[in-house]
Amino acid sequence: MHQNFDGIVKPNTAEAKLLAAIDTQRIPRHVAVIMDGNGRWAKARGKPRIFGHRAGAESVRAIVDTCARMEIKAVTLYAFSTENWKRPRDQISGLMQMLKRYIRRNLKDVHENNIKFQAIGKIEGLTEDVQKEIAMAMETTAANTGTIMSVALNYGGRAEIVDAARHAAANLLEQGKSIDNLTEDDIERNLYTAGLPEVDLLIRTSGEFRISNFLLWQLAYSEIYVTPTLFPDFRRPQVFEAILDYQKRERRFGGIG
Repeated sequence: MHQNFDGIVKPNTAEAKLLAAIDTQRIPRHVAVIMDGNGRWAKARGKPRIFGHRAGAESVRAIVDTCARMEIKAVTLYAFSTENWKRPRDQISGLMQMLKRYIRRNLKDVHENNIKFQAIGKIEGLTEDVQKEIAMAMETTAANTGTIMSVALNYGGRAEIVDAARHAAANLLEQGKSIDNLTEDDIERNLYTAGLPEVDLLIRTSGEFRISNFLLWQLAYSEIYVTPTLFPDFRRPQVFEAILDYQKRERRFGGIG
């Protein structure tokens, strides 16, 4: 894993020391990120909120690249929640335009780095032009076998569980079985994240101690790392710090250490 950063991380730097301290045998399989603090970052600089989101796009690029080089199986980014529709219309429009630009500008690199792109959430609720960009990116990277980059759009954790339960129950009824036969595995197979590893590490930027309706099912035994760093300032060194903090944890999954 360390060799994947040759020529990227400069020797004899603080970043190099962080990288060297990472135990390659204890890398999380799935990292999820609540990308918070873009607005505050922009406000502190006297700029509109969209300025912070544009800077945050660079953090997305850094996080995905770092996770891919670390050979992390999956990274899931909370980009737009079902609650975010309450924001002013111009902000929403700006975010969607920025999403399209991000896909267009970064798809080539994503594809060349063997990263598989997918969107999770109620994608049908997005505008047709955004859906087309997403579909194009998913089709382009569908055969890639490296890190799976999932972007949560029009996403809500409660809604996901309800959708999964409905689909699982319908499948049982089609098989002539009773709803009483419903299991956790049935629901898990119908989640938006079906097929991905359990989330090992949740990172939340900006110092807020809440999960904001994100991956409620998947976070059951995840380690949670909260940093006061605002999202536009969260880059490769901060990813290394989060991984090192994760590696200090003793994961018991309800048992005794």
